[in-house]
Amino acid sequence: MTDRLRDVWIVDAVRTPIGKYGGALSGVRPDDLAAHVVRSLVDRTPGLEPDRIDDVYFGDANGAGEDNRDVARMAVLLAGLPVTVPGTTVNRLCGSGLEAVLQAARAIAVGDASVVLAGGVESMSRAPWVLQKPERAFPAGHQELYSSTLGWRMTNPRMPREWTVPLGEGAELVADRHRISREAQDAFALASHEKAARAWKDGAYDAETVPYEGVDLTRDECIRDTTSLEALAKLKPAFRPDGTVTAGNSSPLNDGAAALLLVDDAGLRATGREPLARVRASAVTGIEPQYFGLGPVEAVRRALGRAGRDFSGLHTVELNEAFAAQALGCLAEWPDLDPEIVNPRGGAIAIGHPLGASGARLAGSVAHQLAAAGSGTGLAALCIGVGQGIALVLER
Repeated sequence: MTDRLRDVWIVDAVRTPIGKYGGALSGVRPDDLAAHVVRSLVDRTPGLEPDRIDDVYFGDANGAGEDNRDVARMAVLLAGLPVTVPGTTVNRLCGSGLEAVLQAARAIAVGDASVVLAGGVESMSRAPWVLQKPERAFPAGHQELYSSTLGWRMTNPRMPREWTVPLGEGAELVADRHRISREAQDAFALASHEKAARAWKDGAYDAETVPYEGVDLTRDECIRDTTSLEALAKLKPAFRPDGTVTAGNSSPLNDGAAALLLVDDAGLRATGREPLARVRASAVTGIEPQYFGLGPVEAVRRALGRAGRDFSGLHTVELNEAFAAQALGCLAEWPDLDPEIVNPRGGAIAIGHPLGASGARLAGSVAHQLAAAGSGTGLAALCIGVGQGIALVLER
């Protein structure tokens, strides 16, 4: 360790176009997706010798299938990096990709590393069904399979029932608390699709997306250019018969990967590149599990406080859109935040939410936006199932 904290720079960030559940990326293993963004990141910085990479951190929310054997280390090996490069996989559910970035930044800041890759991956299409072992041999009855794609499973009976409601019911609870109408949620969802479609058309994502070779996917697969308020209004509530949360104003199930290159001053000189942004501050917080959607509220406040910033000093914000109700609930508790700077290139409702990858996607997007602007302060934040929030402040 050093006597003082080092500056942490983000040199580059890449991601795959996000595939829909059962879509274009469903035939690609998650460890191959992770290896693809790792290899792409290294190839984009030819001045950096791969054996200078001190560690690789990757977020992965499920890890029950082909990603089960420390997918970060698998990505290192499959990407052809030297076997001396280690890798570790972290799990903070929907915040896993951003947690990987935070852990990489801490390692650099305290002097334990100079060059680190951090990212996340998820294939919700390929998440397996899992079967619990019987309590004794040769059970006579039928056994239950659990889907590992999303949400609670094999729940501990000691958990209070109100903590283990489905994620969509949690979004309904946020809508109840903040009196967020169905119409407001649908309008938010429509704006997400419109902004994402426009961003792709304008080339805003060209600098950060790396399509997977052999797969015909060059744009996020779930963006609906032709949707409308009328079309969204026809969808039935998904979690309550009289509810407001629908498939149209929720994030979909997705596949994808993202990765960032983080360095200290010496690592920056080795890359020979100008950084996109600098890591300024971060925070993680907890909240009642059923109100997980409001998890970012306090995390953002703490991260901004640690950065010596407030909402008026922000130039761009990437807030993960798990549900429109959840995102609107957070915005309602940040009255000083200009909603016009939130998700300017669309959000997860349109782009998609491959659980373990989303946090890295958001951090990378903020870094690229700051680089395009030339200066400023940006924020990435996500809500997390089981009641947590995570936030990162970047500056340029």
